[in-house]
Amino acid sequence: MKDKYITILAVVALVVAMFVILDDNSDNDAYADRAAERAQATDELHRERHNIITRTVAESSPAVVGVNVTKIRQYRDPFIPSPFYNDPFFQRYFGERSYTQRVESLGSGFIVSPDGYIVTNDHVAGAAVEIVVTLTDGRHLEAKIVGTDPVSDITLLKVDETGLPHLSFGDSDDVIIGEWVVALGNPFGLFEVNEKPTVTVGVVSATDMNLEPVDRRYYIDMIQTDAAINGGNSGGPLVNSVGEVVGMNTIIYTSGNSRGSIGLGFAIPINKVKRVIEELKEKGEIDRNFYTGMAVQNIDDEVMNYFKLESSKGVIVTRIVRDSPAADAGLEPGDVIVELGGYRVNNQQTLL
Repeated sequence: MKDKYITILAVVALVVAMFVILDDNSDNDAYADRAAERAQATDELHRERHNIITRTVAESSPAVVGVNVTKIRQYRDPFIPSPFYNDPFFQRYFGERSYTQRVESLGSGFIVSPDGYIVTNDHVAGAAVEIVVTLTDGRHLEAKIVGTDPVSDITLLKVDETGLPHLSFGDSDDVIIGEWVVALGNPFGLFEVNEKPTVTVGVVSATDMNLEPVDRRYYIDMIQTDAAINGGNSGGPLVNSVGEVVGMNTIIYTSGNSRGSIGLGFAIPINKVKRVIEELKEKGEIDRNFYTGMAVQNIDDEVMNYFKLESSKGVIVTRIVRDSPAADAGLEPGDVIVELGGYRVNNQQTLL
């Protein structure tokens, strides 16, 4: 009887042990399932971090350069009245009261061909006597000016190097207001810290923006963006979400004494840049000598009322020379020009 009792206890213990083992296996399986779910979620989060913007930045960055320039500036003695500077009598007895100084400045640029052509702004490098560009691989290369155009604020540089990474041109006429864009460049010289461009992201805020001239540079049909653009960003590329250059970052509006971005940055449309650099590559300059045979004036309130115009934007033709290109085109005095070659004409300055 005692042996039978012991046998029953052993069977019960075995059954309990089996249930414990099964329960442990169930817990282990549940834990493994939860761990697998957590790992999958983590992988998905990591994949989501790599989006179209990060891929665009990674692909575009190697073609962006820092541009370090040296310019020679001439200064005059502020205590000498300006009329006397060119007076032969004054110069005979007092000499040339002016001096020159080497001034260093910086900006941005981007490589547009594997054989070393680089685009930047004229106000960055157009008047430079020495130019050194910094590549993302750490190299510092001397650059020469192929040609520059102060009017459009575009300069074409060349370095003696081949096999360079370069950016592809987009179509600035196809830019969509509200689409994502990325501004890359060298704000405040930060490119030199780690030899990588600084990246800011925003959207296209507006297109076809005609700004007032600055130092006889004309900014017509500009692309406006809220991607932060600061000092030193000038000359850098504005690329769309697939890595195509749609503009060259050029000018910002600031508030008060601030020098930083307030979300009003402007880029030269890349279609205009393409046309200018093609002529700079061929001729070294832009030929702006032309004859139209017409005279125009801005539209004021008196002209608006007389011709019953709804807007003061544009110019009115006041005179046509016989047998001139304007006459051959059929223009007549009194005609109002509001667009030329696809560009909106706001006033005489935008018609130049």
